[in-house]
Amino acid sequence: IGHHCCVSPLATIVVYLHWPPLLCISIGHHCCVQVGKTKLETLTQQLTDYLMGEADGMPKDAKYLFRLYMALGEYREASRTAILIAREDQMAGNYRNAHDVLFHMHAELQQHNIRIPAEMTQNLMLLHSYILVKLLVKREEHTKGARMLIRVANNISKFPSHVVPILTSTVIECHRSGLKNSAFNFAAMLLRPENRANVDPKWKKKIEQIVRKPDKSEVEEPQEACPYCSHPVQQSKLDCPQCKNNIPYCIVTGWHMLKDDWSQCPSCHFPALYSEFKKLLESSSPEERVCPMCAVNVSTDDLKLLPSPPPPSDNEA
Repeated sequence: IGHHCCVSPLATIVVYLHWPPLLCISIGHHCCVQVGKTKLETLTQQLTDYLMGEADGMPKDAKYLFRLYMALGEYREASRTAILIAREDQMAGNYRNAHDVLFHMHAELQQHNIRIPAEMTQNLMLLHSYILVKLLVKREEHTKGARMLIRVANNISKFPSHVVPILTSTVIECHRSGLKNSAFNFAAMLLRPENRANVDPKWKKKIEQIVRKPDKSEVEEPQEACPYCSHPVQQSKLDCPQCKNNIPYCIVTGWHMLKDDWSQCPSCHFPALYSEFKKLLESSSPEERVCPMCAVNVSTDDLKLLPSPPPPSDNEA
């Protein structure tokens, strides 16, 4: 492949990109990396124009453009492309794929000391919150699951493929956890004309009853100290109204981090509440003792309580 790329670079790559999908993906990625390594400005521009559809008006798979930018070391352009790829996956309901794309790009940017775009941070947080729900409910931590579902449901436009299932799960978990007012609000959303016909018959009567006989009571969310200024902040809130800092979220619970309970995954270095991560690992089977963010196996022996949190992050606007 490398030989052909050198003999007739752009023409050869174009041929490879039109081969059958599975072979095309592997070879196309290889060629984009090879072009990136050459650092030839003319060839790079030709390939970029081709991938963006400048010549034929047909943009190609963004994954090729992403690999080219990575090979060129153009990490800002690569991050923008990664956000677009993840957005497409997210719109299609491929939440794990979208999560993994953003996670790996986040790791690349950190490795090269490049500021993380705010949109990337926000989207990864929402996707991770959604993925956490299954883990939390499986562990019968329903209140935590309900809080993560509220976070996702408040951004339901970013999950267009599963609006009704997500809202339904939010109503069920909120009602079960004593968050009756939240359950009512999301149940009312489900009964709007655009959603009502798609509600699972199994839950339709219960949802209608919640709306007909509203209970506006709500278990108050506990507050914990902001790790930067100690101002009380609701556990699932990720910004401090006092010091205005964004507070990192725990990859195990989705709650905001605490100064005296700060740990991190030994592999991906995303923050986690030490007590919660330890509890998760100790209560899981050996094959399930993995980081919820990077899915790498973690031993309790490798989990350390950090003496102090890192300074607030400085994401791009």
